[in-house]
Amino acid sequence: MSKKLTRSSDSISLEEAKDRDVQRSLWRSIFIIATCTAAMVVNVSNISSVSISLPNIERNLNIKEEQLQWLISAYSLSSGCFLLFFGRLADIYGRKKAFMIGTLSQVAFSLGCGFAQSGTTLVILRAFQGIGAAATIPSSLGILAHAFPPSKMRSIAFATFAAGAPVGGAFGMLIGGVLVQITSSHWRSTFYLVAVVSALTGVSGMISFDADVTSTEAVDWIGASVVTVGLVLIVFVLGQGEVASEGWKTPYIVALLTVGIIMVSLFLLWERYLEQGIKDPYKAVSAWRPPPLMSLSLWTRAKGRMAVILAISFLNSCTFTSWCFWVQLYYQNYLLLTPMQTMLRFIPMFVVGCLCNFLVAMFVGKLSFVVFAVGGTLLTAFAPILLALIDPTATYWAFCFPSTILIAVGADLVYSAGMILIAKVALPHEQSVAGALFQTMAQLGAAVGLAVSTLVFNIVVKTESADLGVTLNSTGTNAPLSAQLKGYRSAQWTCASFALMAALLAAFCLHGIGIVGHKKTLKHVDSDQTIAVRFESKDG
Repeated sequence: MSKKLTRSSDSISLEEAKDRDVQRSLWRSIFIIATCTAAMVVNVSNISSVSISLPNIERNLNIKEEQLQWLISAYSLSSGCFLLFFGRLADIYGRKKAFMIGTLSQVAFSLGCGFAQSGTTLVILRAFQGIGAAATIPSSLGILAHAFPPSKMRSIAFATFAAGAPVGGAFGMLIGGVLVQITSSHWRSTFYLVAVVSALTGVSGMISFDADVTSTEAVDWIGASVVTVGLVLIVFVLGQGEVASEGWKTPYIVALLTVGIIMVSLFLLWERYLEQGIKDPYKAVSAWRPPPLMSLSLWTRAKGRMAVILAISFLNSCTFTSWCFWVQLYYQNYLLLTPMQTMLRFIPMFVVGCLCNFLVAMFVGKLSFVVFAVGGTLLTAFAPILLALIDPTATYWAFCFPSTILIAVGADLVYSAGMILIAKVALPHEQSVAGALFQTMAQLGAAVGLAVSTLVFNIVVKTESADLGVTLNSTGTNAPLSAQLKGYRSAQWTCASFALMAALLAAFCLHGIGIVGHKKTLKHVDSDQTIAVRFESKDG
């Protein structure tokens, strides 16, 4: 039974798609990679540019310091919770369509953030802004996977795309620092810039991306709804538990956490039920029994190593995002540096991120994946350790500079090599979903890392202040400097613990995984042919 693919309004068979051996120019391939990478840069800079603007936003909108994390977490939360859903929609209805919808959403809600007049409004708009990223990122992954067959070019494409994460982090810090200090609209300018870059990315994608090849599979709306609600509740509780009226004993905190865990458990059971149904030839696929949103067997690919790399993505993201959050607060709130001075200290991250991209592309086809996983996670862990041991009177070059270099190299090694592994072990029809799962773990890691490190920071500052006889005010601005320093150091130790756990996982569970890159370079062909050949291989 031949599969049917749909391109635009026409239905084409597998054989017709296979015959479309349309050569793609090198320049068009470059534009596809650049556009997808730009989407990743926008995604990460949406976090880092806001991070460096937090003190300015706090003063301008009168937001309590313990609630500042929600300006970051709201974006990571919504993005992480909707990635799987949009990844599945992209696989079914077309990745180019999903990319364009996500880009338009980014433009609209970035402008809305720029005009926000209250902290609550800004947090809500940030959540909607994250939904746009949930559409663009898995779409980009699927577009790259199907545009470039397994080859050295694919390794280059994914390494470049992955480099968008540290580059986006540095770009957001650099541009955000400049705009906050020199423009009249201050922090609002960063959102206006994101809107412009998102618009340009959308135009580039419209021109360079191949036409969509879609399917007619049903969507698992039940699974999407259940897992989204469950994840939202869990991450909300992690961020709100410490600041609730009675802390973690607050009734609504306990209730929401319980409901969230139950919802995620029900999602896993539902997906297992759907996956078993797909394997049963006597049970027809229908709107009430669609293909699963996320096949649980996906976690067992490569002898279970897929689950390990997803866990590593989660833990490493806990460290990377939290490090960025706390180091810029340390610069501006403790050392009292200006946004411009803070920005200058992040320049090495941008340079190293670019160089690391070339190193991964060169060696991913020569070295075992475990080298990238263990080496990257250890480097990521050493970055916050340096800041946990920092002497505030020491020069920038003694602690902060090497920490910035290590966090950029470590994050890029893990992220880029991990993306190549995901694309290699995922089946053709689930490339966007697999990529979305990888991104989901990273985004949830960002939210969880911020929540846990903020919890540690607040507890330490409150305890140290009480020992010094100081009762903190509602915003915590009267905390003694020694208590603040202890809080920043404790937050960095927390960041380091996540990456160290990831390093242990990589060392013990990924041994013998081998090389995941490709040395051979294949010609660039239209993505319809790539998809057709893979579907034929699956059918055979």
